[in-house]
Amino acid sequence: MEGIDTGLSALRRGGDPDLDAARAVAELVRSLGGRAWLVGGCVRDALLGRPCHDFDLEVYGVPAARLEAALEARWPLDRVGASFGVVKLRHRDVDIALPRRENREGAGHRDFSIASDPELSPAEAAARRDFTINAVMADPLSLEILDPWNGVADLRAGVLRHVSGHFAEDALRVLRGMQFLARLPFLAPAPETVALCASMTQEALPRERLAGEWEKLLLQGAAPSRGLAFLRACGWLRFYPELAALVGVPQDPVFHPEGDVWTHTLLALDAAAALRRGSREDDLAVAAAALCHDLGKPAATARGEDGRWHAYDHENLGVAPARAFVARLWNQAGLEDLVARLVAQHMRPVQLVLSGAGDRAYRRLAVDVGRPDLLADVVECDVRATAAPGSDPAAHESLAIVRAYRERCAALAVDRAPPKPIVMGRDLVARRLTPGPAFGPILAACYEAQLAGEIRDRATGAAFLDALLASRHPGRS
Repeated sequence: MEGIDTGLSALRRGGDPDLDAARAVAELVRSLGGRAWLVGGCVRDALLGRPCHDFDLEVYGVPAARLEAALEARWPLDRVGASFGVVKLRHRDVDIALPRRENREGAGHRDFSIASDPELSPAEAAARRDFTINAVMADPLSLEILDPWNGVADLRAGVLRHVSGHFAEDALRVLRGMQFLARLPFLAPAPETVALCASMTQEALPRERLAGEWEKLLLQGAAPSRGLAFLRACGWLRFYPELAALVGVPQDPVFHPEGDVWTHTLLALDAAAALRRGSREDDLAVAAAALCHDLGKPAATARGEDGRWHAYDHENLGVAPARAFVARLWNQAGLEDLVARLVAQHMRPVQLVLSGAGDRAYRRLAVDVGRPDLLADVVECDVRATAAPGSDPAAHESLAIVRAYRERCAALAVDRAPPKPIVMGRDLVARRLTPGPAFGPILAACYEAQLAGEIRDRATGAAFLDALLASRHPGRS
């Protein structure tokens, strides 16, 4: 990559309270006879000419107790990472750590003994970082660059390379590579890094740590497909059998000129990145559903009597594997249920538009999926992923169908949620009915009438309810 900013202009600006605080800490450390270096993502982003939003400092030459006492005299501290030798300036995005030695004591992600060592050399400390592009250090006062592992050269060449053999001590770094390749799509993994990752396993990693890296892929990746391609290259699809099953599943080239189901899924996931709304919950649901929408195709795909590939009912067959994939990463029942509904219903919007369906069908779909707006996003991802190679996905003719679905839902006021019931239990109580199991069928009948357009407001709801009760209890006044 050209244009690496070795002058670190992003770290020269004034007026940023977090950067100013980092500089103040560095000045304090210098007064104690030590030196503080900015490390990690803030230096990488500065080299790329991007704004820096949080600052990690590594302090050399000052014992831990003396450093903490000096910091505490000037700033309120949070010790959320104290067991790892890390403290935070409260109300500032500034983390301060001493260089540390780590020794593996088991197979688990947390099975390390950690000891801070302010006399450790920067090169030794950087050897335990994940990738060379994250092992570049910068003095926040002089902006001198320290690059013991040639991270600047790798950044300029567009290479994601592990720093050292210590990389293999933490398998989570494979997923960090996945999300870095998605977030920085100009990077390509070094062959030796792919080979090392292939020798590692995620089996001892806790679910919440896995979810954190997947969320960065799905919510921050400019090209999430590149992260998944990396997982495939290093053999890590074996930990996600629902995704591995997509590779090589054929599709009818008339409707899917892009290729097999795996290729289609990667394109759909990239399309989801372009539709982000800025809401973690919504964006995660759409991205996960785009990733999972065709998980039923491996079981459904067969060649028909016409000689063409078909995947009948794949949307329903995909619900179980979609649930399994989401549950493997997130302990969020709401997310799992929403993704399952989006997967199950992703074929219906196009069917409704092409069949000229009435208002009731749109309202019913809103009830079945819960979030028609997110369903429209998933369908748009699906459509954009079927564009012919080399063509403009934004010009896909089927996008007009998606727009028609969105417009119809908006006109019926069901674009973000199903209709709220007009007839409620209190209306039955007002008619001197005793609450109990009999309420359910009556309210269900009223809601179905509302979906059909027979109940439009309180007045038509009251009339329908009275007629219904009269038909069920002749002679009732």
